[in-house]
Amino acid sequence: MTNTISITLNGEPRQTSATTIAALVRELDLAPEKVAVERNREIVPRSTLEEAPLADGDTLEIVHFVGGGDHEPLAADTWEVAGHTFTSRLIVGTGKYKDFEQNAAAVEASGAEIVTVAVRRVNVTDPKAPMLTDFIDPKKVTYLPNTAGCFNADDAIRTLRLAREAGGWDLVKLEVLGEARTLYPNMKETLEATEVLAKEGFKPMVYCVDDPIAAKQLEDAGAVAIMPLGAPIGSGLGIQNQVTIRLIVEGASVPVLVDAGVGTASDAAVGMELGCDGILMNTAIAEAKDPIRMARAMRLAVEGGREAYLAGRMGRRKYADPSSPLAGLI
Repeated sequence: MTNTISITLNGEPRQTSATTIAALVRELDLAPEKVAVERNREIVPRSTLEEAPLADGDTLEIVHFVGGGDHEPLAADTWEVAGHTFTSRLIVGTGKYKDFEQNAAAVEASGAEIVTVAVRRVNVTDPKAPMLTDFIDPKKVTYLPNTAGCFNADDAIRTLRLAREAGGWDLVKLEVLGEARTLYPNMKETLEATEVLAKEGFKPMVYCVDDPIAAKQLEDAGAVAIMPLGAPIGSGLGIQNQVTIRLIVEGASVPVLVDAGVGTASDAAVGMELGCDGILMNTAIAEAKDPIRMARAMRLAVEGGREAYLAGRMGRRKYADPSSPLAGLI
């Protein structure tokens, strides 16, 4: 017949046939090397648990750390637009840098796989002048021709037709501006250009106002990505209306990327935490005191914001809530 004794374990009466503390710990399906034990209000050194005897009437506290845990390897978190798959969710521009060399270094530091490029007339007075392609290889980095500086649909369409002829690009960025002071998009002209370009086989990623209704109209017109502004182009004010950006994300069936207004890394993280598929920026990096370092910061911010979004934010509470569990308190 097995002899049993009566003990008090973590405040509860218990019967056990264990003769040592280590045996009791194993009876609980725990590992002696991962717990701490107090017997009759005195700590029992972990190194002695195998020999430490149990006696009838002993009172024990057995504790361990809660929370944490092992981490499974993260699967590759890619995104897709118009049949093109990318790993980096940061798109950077190619304007405002002091030279092409600095621009190339910033792209490298950012980890970006897409760069926006403006389409401009050839400098016929100096045809051998350095070109962007001499520093950023379009075979390694996807060029996204854009229509920066276009103020009507006709100019934007002509520009992208030339871009396709020059480089064979059909994935393009469309922006049609309303006026020079705010650089806000003219949505009537933008919608018209989107419809024409989509019919001609282009895959337009479209810069637009942060309006969920306008965003849906663009998607219906053939936009392969919606790119609402966070704030005016080049302002660095950050995302001014998180509510409408989130509504656009929730209502879209194509990628949504914040385009314009990012000033620093926290702005990029906010955009990603709202569920955006990516962030496009230029001035925030190019006009930083150290563009290369800022490019690295933006890379980390986009990655961090994406991870936070996937992890699922904790709920907001009106009052404090203790981090350490109260259950099991000694």
